[in-house]
Amino acid sequence: MNNETVTISRAEYEGLLKANEELTKQVEILTQQIVLARRQRFGSSSEQSKYDDGSEQLSFLFNEAEVYADSSISVKEPELETVKEHKRQKRHITRECDLPEDIETEVVIRDVSGEEKVCPECGSEMQYIGEDVIRRLKIVPAKFVVVETHLRRYACKNCQDTGVSTPVVSGKADPAVIPGSNAEAEAIAYLAFEKFVMHSPLYRIEQHCKWIGIPLSRQTMSNWLLKAAELWLNPLWEQIRLEMLNEDILHADETTLQVLNEPGRKAQTKSYMWIYLTGQAAAQQLVIYDYQETRSAEHPEDFLKGYRGFLHTDGYAGYHKLPGEIRVVGCLAHARRKFDEALVGLREEERKDSAAMRGVRYFDALFHIEEQIKDLSSEERKQKRDELARPILNELHDWVFRLNAAPKSLLGKAAHYTREQWPWLIGYLEDGRLEASNNRAERCAKVFVIGRKNFLFANTPSGARASSVYFSLIETAKANNLDPYRYLTWVLKTAPMRNMKDAEQVKILLPMNAPAECRIAKKG
Repeated sequence: MNNETVTISRAEYEGLLKANEELTKQVEILTQQIVLARRQRFGSSSEQSKYDDGSEQLSFLFNEAEVYADSSISVKEPELETVKEHKRQKRHITRECDLPEDIETEVVIRDVSGEEKVCPECGSEMQYIGEDVIRRLKIVPAKFVVVETHLRRYACKNCQDTGVSTPVVSGKADPAVIPGSNAEAEAIAYLAFEKFVMHSPLYRIEQHCKWIGIPLSRQTMSNWLLKAAELWLNPLWEQIRLEMLNEDILHADETTLQVLNEPGRKAQTKSYMWIYLTGQAAAQQLVIYDYQETRSAEHPEDFLKGYRGFLHTDGYAGYHKLPGEIRVVGCLAHARRKFDEALVGLREEERKDSAAMRGVRYFDALFHIEEQIKDLSSEERKQKRDELARPILNELHDWVFRLNAAPKSLLGKAAHYTREQWPWLIGYLEDGRLEASNNRAERCAKVFVIGRKNFLFANTPSGARASSVYFSLIETAKANNLDPYRYLTWVLKTAPMRNMKDAEQVKILLPMNAPAECRIAKKG
């Protein structure tokens, strides 16, 4: 084999070096993307920091240990209560799990026979001295009951005998939830609970009904849910929206939804479910899901017409086009996520002192401050953020705006996102009631995403709208510590007896006005 020497010009040599450098960068970027894709598909979705085991690891960022341990932050300690001594009345055994005291209880008495009550030593009758109580949990599957209402009629016998027209009176039936249907309020509430809370497809409920001899098809169940939403629940959805606009802090997010039969659109076209909810400091917790065909900025603008206040969002540019009276607040969790993705894309040995790690630690420090001050008043939180978080944000700003990273790399994308979103990322400093992230809205979006694959009647826009109504009422009920099934049952029993075109009548049915029997018992 002959070794040949090839002579090339300096320009060609430098061109080859540059091409090699570009290919190396491209391979590195693609490798990062592959590692990240694997993590997103198979890894944990938790965003809890796993990189720091103490504030000393952040010393390269900050010179003040007070960031992680500030003695001036007054965090309320749990109050201790002294329990008075008492005599044991009943001895409970079998403590595998704590069973609530207020749950429906079926009492079974196991006594001894008369002969056994005779003392074997002296023959006297033994006296009752107490009992042991064994509490076990019994689960009864859904019970199907036919409610048969007999309307008794009465006529005047005397008028009948004398040939005079006979007056007749009759008992009055409760108005039907759906005219012409044999569905009771409890049946519709149960279907809504199974479908939108437990995420059970209607075909499974259909199978269950078939096994116990009830010929209830999924088409009938769909019709019940759709009709109940149209007749009684849509006005409640609109009233919750109006109540929400009276608040001054909201959260918003959006997620995709595929609706198969939208006029003029292909079946594969993405539609969107927009989510809006009140802030954690709101007197009444409200959640709205709003189905729309597109992700256009006109949808939140239309939904929020007349609203004045803060709006927590992610980085979607459509929110930044909202009117000036709406102050958009960005999400630090989204920015942190970008640096975390850049960190995941690196090899293990490269992570410790990387720029991606530094970015993650900036955000970890900010969220640690939020954890430390969460129990303070809004005024105190604002003050502590100015003292502790603002210097970190200033240092993060200086660092990220000087950071030189390949634009297409994961680190470059993280830096670009943070720089682009900066005016909104620091918005939470303006008011102590604001939050550093939009995780509240993301959690509500996740509830919808979990149930999305189980939809049956999201084939049409009307089905998608009905889904948004049920999700809105159920999540608002949950946010107000209500049992969704009991709340929907109460609404569907009460609404047919009210004028649902009267706003004051509708307000009575809002979750915050639900009776005590709809509420979930508090522990302890």
